[in-house]
Amino acid sequence: MFQSFTATTSPEQGPPRLSALREHMAAQGLDGVIVPRADAYQGEYVAACDERLAWLTGFTGSAGFAIVLAESAGLFIDGRYRVQARLQCAPVFTPVNWPETRPADWLRQTLSGPAVIGFDPWLHTPGEIAKLETGLAGSEITLRRIPNPVDPLWSDRPARPAGPVTTHPEALAGESAASKCTRLAKSLKEAGQSAAVLTLPDSIAWLLNIRGRDLPRLPVAQGFAILHAGGNVSLFIDPARLAPEAAQALDPIATLRPPEAFEPALRTLEGPVRLDRATAPQRIADILTEAGIDVASGDDPCILPKARKTAAELDGARAAHLRDGAAMAEFLAGLDARTEALCADPDGAPLTEIDVVRQLESCRTATNQLQDISFDTIAGAGPHGAIVHYRVTEASNRALRPGELLLVDSGGQYPDGTTDITRTIAIGPPGDTEAQAFTRVLKGMIAISRARFPRGVAGAHLDALARFPLWLAGQDYDHGTGHGVGAFLSVHEGPQRLSRISQVPLEPGMILSNEPGYYREGAFGIRIENLIAVQPAPALDGADDRDMLAFETLTLAPIDRRLIRTDMLDNGERAWLDAYHARTRDALAPLVSAPTRAWLETATAPL
Repeated sequence: MFQSFTATTSPEQGPPRLSALREHMAAQGLDGVIVPRADAYQGEYVAACDERLAWLTGFTGSAGFAIVLAESAGLFIDGRYRVQARLQCAPVFTPVNWPETRPADWLRQTLSGPAVIGFDPWLHTPGEIAKLETGLAGSEITLRRIPNPVDPLWSDRPARPAGPVTTHPEALAGESAASKCTRLAKSLKEAGQSAAVLTLPDSIAWLLNIRGRDLPRLPVAQGFAILHAGGNVSLFIDPARLAPEAAQALDPIATLRPPEAFEPALRTLEGPVRLDRATAPQRIADILTEAGIDVASGDDPCILPKARKTAAELDGARAAHLRDGAAMAEFLAGLDARTEALCADPDGAPLTEIDVVRQLESCRTATNQLQDISFDTIAGAGPHGAIVHYRVTEASNRALRPGELLLVDSGGQYPDGTTDITRTIAIGPPGDTEAQAFTRVLKGMIAISRARFPRGVAGAHLDALARFPLWLAGQDYDHGTGHGVGAFLSVHEGPQRLSRISQVPLEPGMILSNEPGYYREGAFGIRIENLIAVQPAPALDGADDRDMLAFETLTLAPIDRRLIRTDMLDNGERAWLDAYHARTRDALAPLVSAPTRAWLETATAPL
């Protein structure tokens, strides 16, 4: 299996490690240190050797950081992880609601008198440091660049990954690497810039049409790159890692250099050099500044082009979702059969969360196309469903029980696309409270699916559509409505999002998730998720006044009709769901087994 169920951290590890870190701080003359969940490449996912925050605190979420002081240690986590952090961390770490509480404000409130806070400049972006320094202005708290404070204490730190690097076929990418380099280099020339430094692994993978296995769930290789205005690329990675066909494909456009050559190469550049203050390490900005090289702040030049999927990438996404939908149908049909038996005989053979994860991965593996899961499957039964990013372990594994809900959030990495789908399933007859909440979440998901909007509209403008049915009932959820998704790349891809804070205009070709939810701590969780692609809106009868966009739904899998209160849906919502289920049934029926085909008929019947 791709997924394991071993708990990688435990709360009791935190106190002695925190004590050791404080001793290290004192020896270095520091009043505090910042420990982020980040690496030098500044991507969302980090290798095991860079899981410093998890090593120290026990918290394994994908975002957050700790600020350790002599008398207190704040763990800054957002709304997705507040329940999880309390379960994973010892009381020596105080959860801090972030971004509601800014780190500068917390430091000002917690410290009295002068203080020096250390940070590793490889693990923070210039934007982060500038924001923190601005927040501390006028106080007696200063920041100091230091070597990483955790690494000397981590005696059994895993080795840095060094997996093979392979090519991503141009037929699936829809554009050659040479064409991408030329196109982006032109934008650098037009901006009067000599080069751009690239640090995000998925940007480099996209630009050069390569893939790797350095990170779990994300098919990339870690390294740095410099895109020069002439269209050529310097790629800093061990050349021995490249498969022969990858080396051959890169030879005309990229010069391969070992990782240790990166810093010296930065010092030889001629400015202005573009650096993304939101995604590059502070240390790179320091090196360029020390060398007297003009730094031009600007977005990673790959970010938007990568988000705008080519026709080939969209075709690949459709094919991947069709394949994944058939696997999901086999899984859901089998799950229904097992839960029916469980409800008929609650004292019979148990069905656990781990059983659910194993069965779903088995269905995806049976496609013979699965390269990896796109993230660890979330299978939360009952109260575990309220932990937004729950990961089942052997210690937490829970049996499914009649009358509860099961939330399953999962996805696959296929050569032609990345999938991400959530379904909430009733284990036996659901309660009225659960069904009403589920229907409100469904109404929000349908609202996004049906949206028409003018060009220039951003995710922040649409996010409220998904929340409005919940707001009417005094309910909400503490995560974004949707994130961008890559093409056999990151399941979380920027810059596009459906979120209150996203100001990036949505453009044709962008793929996003559509996943409103509702969570009642200690009781249940609900989330429904499809992936959607931005496309030109179909023409209306009569002329449109504006150039309009809409969404194409990519995900194909039944939504649990047993949880729907049909009296809460209006005619348009019912029509959308019936049409979606009919499309799902017609597309998947030829691809699934006879028993699953029969199950599909019932699961997708009109309301």
